[in-house]
Amino acid sequence: MLDFDKSGGLIPAVAQDADTGEVLMLAWMNREAFEETVRTGRAVYFSRSRNRLWRKGEESGHVQQVRGIFIDCDADTVLLKVKQVGGAACHEGYPSCFFRRLQGDELVVTAERIFDPGTVYKR
Repeated sequence: MLDFDKSGGLIPAVAQDADTGEVLMLAWMNREAFEETVRTGRAVYFSRSRNRLWRKGEESGHVQQVRGIFIDCDADTVLLKVKQVGGAACHEGYPSCFFRRLQGDELVVTAERIFDPGTVYKR
C-alpha cells in the first residue's frame, strides 16, 4: 500500500483539519506508526529526534482523531484529515505549526498561542 522503502523507511505525513482544510503540521511515519494510526484512529508519528514512535498528544493531551487517511499517487506520502483535540497541533502552542508568515524578509506570527509550552511539557 505504502512505499516505505523509497525514502529509507520514513514517509512524510501531513495533518490537515478535517473541517476547515487548514494544514496543521508535517511529521514522519514509519510502517509501525502508520499501522498503529490505522488500527487506533489516533495519529501516531515517528519522532526523528527521539528515534521512537510519537503518539500525538502523549504529553500535551492535544491528540489528533483521524477522520480520513489519503495516500498520494506515488504511495510515499500520507495525508491525515484529523480532528485536533484541544485546538493546538503545534508543540509551541499554536493551532498549526505554520503560524509564521514571511513578509518581506521578516517572519510575522499570524496566530494566537493556545497554550504555553513551558507549562505543558516536562523538559
